[in-house]
Amino acid sequence: MDITRKKSVDDVIHQNDEDPEAAEEHGGSLRKSLGVWDLIGFGIGIVIGTGIFTLTGVQAKNNAGPAIVISFLIAGGVSLLAALCYAELAAAVPTAGSSYTYAYTTIGEIFAWIIAWDLILEFALGAAVVARGWSGYIAGVFNLPSKWFAEEGSVVNIGAIFITLLLGYVALRGIRESKWVTNGLVAIKVIVCIFVIAVGAFYVKTHNWVPFIPPAQPAKSSGAELTAPLWQFLTGVTPSHFGIAGVLVAAAVVFFAYSGFEAVANLGEETKKPERDMPLGLLGTLGICTLLYVGVCLVMTGMVNYRDLSEADAVADVFHQVGVGWAGILIGIAAVAGLSSVILVDIIAMGRIGFALARDGLLPPIFRKVHPSWGTPVLMTALTIGTVAVLAGFVPISVLAEMVSIGTLFAFVVVSIAVIVLRKTQPDMKRPFRTPLVPLVPILATACCLALMASLAVETWIRFLVWLAIGLLVYFSYGRKHARLAKIDIAGELTQDGTIPGSPQ
Repeated sequence: MDITRKKSVDDVIHQNDEDPEAAEEHGGSLRKSLGVWDLIGFGIGIVIGTGIFTLTGVQAKNNAGPAIVISFLIAGGVSLLAALCYAELAAAVPTAGSSYTYAYTTIGEIFAWIIAWDLILEFALGAAVVARGWSGYIAGVFNLPSKWFAEEGSVVNIGAIFITLLLGYVALRGIRESKWVTNGLVAIKVIVCIFVIAVGAFYVKTHNWVPFIPPAQPAKSSGAELTAPLWQFLTGVTPSHFGIAGVLVAAAVVFFAYSGFEAVANLGEETKKPERDMPLGLLGTLGICTLLYVGVCLVMTGMVNYRDLSEADAVADVFHQVGVGWAGILIGIAAVAGLSSVILVDIIAMGRIGFALARDGLLPPIFRKVHPSWGTPVLMTALTIGTVAVLAGFVPISVLAEMVSIGTLFAFVVVSIAVIVLRKTQPDMKRPFRTPLVPLVPILATACCLALMASLAVETWIRFLVWLAIGLLVYFSYGRKHARLAKIDIAGELTQDGTIPGSPQ
């Protein structure tokens, strides 16, 4: 069996247009009910969350200083290059599988599986961590017992399990219900981000921005080899903080703050006019989030010296430091809303990825079943909810931002390459949106993503490779043999329900 076999782009497009009777035989189809503002709402819902409320303070204090603004601009620029590539493929091939399906149609099945495995890492594990963060914020606001809500010292995190099950139920009930909840949460946190910028600007002291890029300092010796960026480890350069290297390290880590915008592409089959709305949804999400990120970073590092930033709750803490403690309550509300929407969209995205994998035979077909009333991939979504709840409730997870970043960056590399490949192999394919300056933009996107990956820690690469090894074991033990394309390899054609002609049902 050929592990590099590819799906036809035409087949992907037609599977989205199959008639209701055929769709029912295949387990059901997803409902088209989203417009451009719904997509932007989902995008902002998953992007603005843990990154701006926690990573900003950590990276400004430890790696970049006030130049955290530059780090966010670098990460945003790389994301823009990738978003232009995503936009072309999402408009031309609207599918629930996003980058997984794009890889399947361009560079082959094994690479598609690896991308899907990356997305599972990004969305499922990310949701568990954010759920624990949500629980911590709630504990702080309502002074709840740390035994059941804190990140450290808790036996079981009740708060994390509660929010996962609550938002999971919303995700199960349908995409329309999910978009209403998401849009409401997004409105709250966008308003509060604007509030932070507008009010905080009156407390900015420009001397806090000097030096804007603090001079480089040697990294701590303990464990420096594994915590050093990969490029420093390979070249033998002494690991350091701050300086240009620190800005790049911070950019690679805060890239986590942009991760998730590609989840919009997973909603292609549920979008009314994907050829128009998918590019607008992707680029609109990225543009709005970048403006808010840069504004918050400028204000935050201008209000207090970067050395005095809190690593736990920097955005709220700077207002306490300048004597405007009441603002911390509003920021706490935004943090809870922001983290809630991230969890919800993560669960939704995971359900769609599993739906696409099961449709292609790489997961058992039961996971493709769509609920007749709710119109959601109910079993896959339920499995996601259960997994996230267990992880969030019982497993303290740390240093996850880099893990999510490396998986996302790897997916971006594949999508960028897919644009070039499809331009060569499918030159006449209908492209409602075209990535400008191909192949320059995809090549730049690939190079920048690889550069940011090289700025991540050696230990992150080790964890990532272990995760990939587990994924390959799953693929070779099940997916390779049960894939729908494997049946084509054997029989030359498929019956309507995906079985080999003449074989037992």
